[in-house]
Amino acid sequence: MIAQGQESAAFPTLPRAVVNAKLVVLIRTGAVMLGVFLSGFVLREPAPYELYMAGLIAVWSLFGLRLSRHVMPLLVLLVVFNIGGLISMSQLPELGDIPLYLAVSLFLALTAVFFAAIVEAYPDLLPLIFRPWIAAAVVTAFAGILGYFNAFPGAEIFTRYGRASGVFEDPNVFGPFLTLPAIFLLHRMMTGAPRAAFLAIPAFLVILFGLFLSFSRGAWGLFLASAVMLTLALFIHNRRGAVRLRIAGMSLAAFAIITLTLLVALQIPAVADLFSERARLVQEYDAARLGRFARHLIGFAMAAEHPLGIGPLQFGKLYGEDTHNIWLKALLDYSWLGFAAWLTLMVWTVAAGFRIIFRARSWQPFLLCTYVTFLGHIALGTVIDTDHWRHFYMLLGLLWGMMALEQRHQTAARHVTF
Repeated sequence: MIAQGQESAAFPTLPRAVVNAKLVVLIRTGAVMLGVFLSGFVLREPAPYELYMAGLIAVWSLFGLRLSRHVMPLLVLLVVFNIGGLISMSQLPELGDIPLYLAVSLFLALTAVFFAAIVEAYPDLLPLIFRPWIAAAVVTAFAGILGYFNAFPGAEIFTRYGRASGVFEDPNVFGPFLTLPAIFLLHRMMTGAPRAAFLAIPAFLVILFGLFLSFSRGAWGLFLASAVMLTLALFIHNRRGAVRLRIAGMSLAAFAIITLTLLVALQIPAVADLFSERARLVQEYDAARLGRFARHLIGFAMAAEHPLGIGPLQFGKLYGEDTHNIWLKALLDYSWLGFAAWLTLMVWTVAAGFRIIFRARSWQPFLLCTYVTFLGHIALGTVIDTDHWRHFYMLLGLLWGMMALEQRHQTAARHVTF
């Protein structure tokens, strides 16, 4: 037998090691969740998200962040994209605040790489990334709703141009930020257990109403396109008749909820008037002589003559409005080199993601929702600049992280086989 003193000496560190391991996991999880939650609050720049994530990435890099060969192409392409920005900046006689703009571009690129690396290393973090994103979406959407209806003195801080913007500077970014949480909740409503599906409805309605009150045509189209792609993907993936019947039934129920919410909202005169104005597919500022589409033609002609770009943010100074097209922005602000890197990255992500979205994995629901939302953002990029959207880089990082997970899964399967 071991005496009491001997027992203590034989196992002196076991309890402490267990406690320390749990504490590390708790800190790691909480730190990531807080970072994701802060992405929903961008009233001023630099936002708390930038300051917090800069510190988090630095600390994580010092204490164990590793980049696998599966994530390295993401880092390389984003770095080349930003090198293109430096090339374009070299065309300017005076730099002004351009270096800061490119520093933000590089920082956001690093956040994408960070999320890809932690998802690959800790796949259990995936649901813990989606939960704070949903929480942030509910909070910022609710703030936008309160602001739109001027629910209390000073509530107008949550609106812009008479439209809900939540805790964002721009309703055109606020709306797209809400899309992934809305799509994930819709997925849960269509495929989750009855209790989980029922509990998802209140958050879904708040987010959806906030998205509607943003009066962003791009956000409306993004949500609808993502929802349609999600429904089709689920219908194709699930071949059992009972499951398909449920998906069809829940899709109809979700459509009914959306329609009812819209009809109720349109009973408010101010909402109805702004909706009738914003619902037009082509606005005056789109089709005017120097409107959005005309500027696109001018910009692409200019890009053909300037392979080194014209300098970041210079197009807006020349024509009064920015490019409102991510492909054109890549050409003019990041040179042909940056455009090639961006195009390669988008094509690679879409092709590699599509190849694995129907594979039965524990992360497949997260992958599917992220993928269809990402596709919608690529389409949205033809009419708006997305290069400094924080949540876009989160989407990109999540996709690459799950693509890396699939590569690791395939490697492990081959080792087991042989």
